[in-house]
Amino acid sequence: MTAQTELPILFEDGEALIIDKPAGLPVDPPRKGGPSLAEHLDHLRLGFQRQPAPVHRLDTDTSGCLLLARNPKALKRFALAFEERRVEKLYFGLLAGEVEDDYGSVEIPLAKTSTAERGWRMVGSASGKPSVTRWEVLERGDGITALAFRPVTGRTHQIRIHALEGFGAGLVGDPVYGVSEGAAKRTMLHARALTVTREKKPPIHASAPLPADFLNVCRAAGLTDMDRWTAA
Repeated sequence: MTAQTELPILFEDGEALIIDKPAGLPVDPPRKGGPSLAEHLDHLRLGFQRQPAPVHRLDTDTSGCLLLARNPKALKRFALAFEERRVEKLYFGLLAGEVEDDYGSVEIPLAKTSTAERGWRMVGSASGKPSVTRWEVLERGDGITALAFRPVTGRTHQIRIHALEGFGAGLVGDPVYGVSEGAAKRTMLHARALTVTREKKPPIHASAPLPADFLNVCRAAGLTDMDRWTAA
């Protein structure tokens, strides 16, 4: 049975939790201080001796499915599952532009760069790490395209930079790689679903509903078929 906590729990068993992380909540404590997931971990013990630990990371702006391990052995197994790509990740994002094709993939190696003026960011680079993101169009609106992203690899800011360099337009609201003005107050990227296979146990699976701010931007862009693509 799912317990009631400050953060919605989408999946729970003896070794794993999947929470619905809200946009604006960093996974790691910020260097400058402020709220983070760490402040919720004691509450998320839910009667267990240890605090759960995040297995992966979501950007501060990104909402949705985040996997936590409830003991060190589970953390090690889940981390290996991510490393061996035995995890299915589905993200919904709003692109600040139009897409002609209905589906495809972006395969652009990514590397980290840093400058005094702009700080650090990810860029496409032939010398970077191989990075692959599969995508398909969910719906086309007024200057915005709703896309489903299935990252094969898990590089930092992968979907955000693949959107920019793969389509020539970043995600709505992205202050680094996209368009930050308009109705969106944050990057319109949502970790919609997560599935992790396990040996001798059923897979871990959860899906996170679209948050209100994401839905509001969809409606403002004339996207009217959300019930269809959120049910898929």
